[in-house]
Amino acid sequence: MKLIDKLANWYFTKRALPYWGILLIDCLIILGSGLVCYTLDHGAVYTSKHFGSLVGTLCFYLLFFMVGFRIMKTYMGVMRYTSFADLHRVLIANLIGIILIMIFHLCEADFFLEPIRLKNLVFTFILSTIIMSALRLGVKWIYDYAGRETIVKPVYIYGVKNGGMGIARSVINDKPQRFKLAGFVSDAPDMIGKMLMGVNVFKNDAKLPYVMRKNGVRTLLVSPLKQEAFSNNPAMIDRLIDAGVKIYTMNPAVQWDGKSDINTTQLREVEIEDLLPRDEIKVDLHTVENQMKGKRVLVTGSAGSIGSEMVRQIAKFDPAKMVLIDQAETPQHDIRLMMAKEFPHVKVETIVTTICNKTRMEAVFKMFRPHYVFHAAAYKHVPMMEDNPCEAVQNNIDGTRIIADLAVKYGVEKFVMISTDKAVNPTNVMGCSKRICEIYVQSLDKAIKDGKIKGDTQFVTTRFGNVLGSNGSVIPLFREQIRKGGPVTVTHPNIFRYFMLIPEACKLVLEAGTMGKGGEIFVFDMGKPVKIADLAKRMIRLSGAMNVQIEYTGLRDGEKLYEEVLNNEEITKPTFNKKIKIASVREYDFDQVSQSIDQLIAHSYDYDVMNTVKEMKSIVPEFKSNHSVYESLD
Repeated sequence: MKLIDKLANWYFTKRALPYWGILLIDCLIILGSGLVCYTLDHGAVYTSKHFGSLVGTLCFYLLFFMVGFRIMKTYMGVMRYTSFADLHRVLIANLIGIILIMIFHLCEADFFLEPIRLKNLVFTFILSTIIMSALRLGVKWIYDYAGRETIVKPVYIYGVKNGGMGIARSVINDKPQRFKLAGFVSDAPDMIGKMLMGVNVFKNDAKLPYVMRKNGVRTLLVSPLKQEAFSNNPAMIDRLIDAGVKIYTMNPAVQWDGKSDINTTQLREVEIEDLLPRDEIKVDLHTVENQMKGKRVLVTGSAGSIGSEMVRQIAKFDPAKMVLIDQAETPQHDIRLMMAKEFPHVKVETIVTTICNKTRMEAVFKMFRPHYVFHAAAYKHVPMMEDNPCEAVQNNIDGTRIIADLAVKYGVEKFVMISTDKAVNPTNVMGCSKRICEIYVQSLDKAIKDGKIKGDTQFVTTRFGNVLGSNGSVIPLFREQIRKGGPVTVTHPNIFRYFMLIPEACKLVLEAGTMGKGGEIFVFDMGKPVKIADLAKRMIRLSGAMNVQIEYTGLRDGEKLYEEVLNNEEITKPTFNKKIKIASVREYDFDQVSQSIDQLIAHSYDYDVMNTVKEMKSIVPEFKSNHSVYESLD
């Protein structure tokens, strides 16, 4: 009884009305087709004389067709989304019905029915199948036509074999339709000039903007698997931007099966981060996971650009506990909310304090006893630290020493310090402070290995350049200046910088951290340096802004034209990841380093600026100030 009640409650609800409607229409089509075929065979006069018995016979035969409808569930489809699979179900359902009728005839059980020739039944099957299919396609076409936007943009897709075909099918099937497939763009010589899905494949060359303009196409969709090749072709990008072409990119190509709708979460205009040349970075995340899973991990600077991404990536490896430290309360609160939402299964402690608070830090290490420490906390802005060298020493150097010493005391397995390319041949206080941090953790690691200090902690340093989109970096600054109408401020027309995506940099940090045995400085291959003036020009063109000027303001205190990842005396050794190399650097005696840092920190807490910087130059002789008041100390 419960089953009957359940069926009744469903079949006789408003929700089931569309299904009853489709079933009724299909039944009427069967009856109508049968009457038409019978009339064509016997004539209208004969049909009218036997109309009652004929309708009764057709209604009886309709039961067999309804068996097919039930088996194939032809009434369950939504007509406006009809696909070939739906038409196939209609065909099979009607075929089941006609086969059952033939079996019924062979059993000679139709003596009580109006005789209908077998050929009439076959023609009924054919005609009804055609009408039912045509009806579904007609409803789909009407909905597609009525729901179409007034402006459908013609579009080229960059990439054919690399996910482009799936994206093209999604473009065609998109409802309401916003784009019309007008062509493909390919680098493959064997594809040029061919026809695919009814459109041409065009060559990716200097003539492409002219071809697009000639054909009235102003939009290019970049297949995700072609994103790297596209980003590494700046000449093509500049030609397209100059021609006023809107460039879009999409989600990973594995999602594009031709059925996925194109919506705002999947399709977006490219930003400058997408257009900077870079190579694909492959990381052995399986090894990282094996080392991180079930471990207690402490991250300093957890609310910063690098630190917050480190938190996200480490959380994916199912650590036993994460201890997150940052002195910025609101961003730290945001990280806490993010972890609760995205990684509710991970146990997290979010602590608001400075790493310079030795008492608090000792309490944290004593309570949680982390296995891994990722040290990302640091002051990073060159001009700010040039004006505040004592604070740079206190936070960057003294803070690092406190965390490193506690790591040894409480048995941390591995300590990974995140450094910067500005530590190489430093020309500013910030870069020098990070170089001194490198020297300290390296000398501490050597002292442990030499047996001078009791402990098992391995200290690893990672060194890389600018990351895209970090807080206070050049790209968000340029974007805001363009939004306000300019000018875009660049310090020098010939200044170059290396850039890397934050997630890519963090993946390399994780892999370097797991492969390190202690004492290494891992240097990342940052790809090709980017001319900042060209970056600004491209961002202006990409935004479509008019009359935005670039203003050259002169190098800031401590700034240099080119960043380096190695100094003149350093050489590198390869690792199994071509993007990560090990720098062979000078070794330091821990006792001497500690004495020098003690004196340096004492100067900083006395706020004796000149002696603080002088002591920094003594520890790092290659520190030569540039465009700075401290040049007199060189």
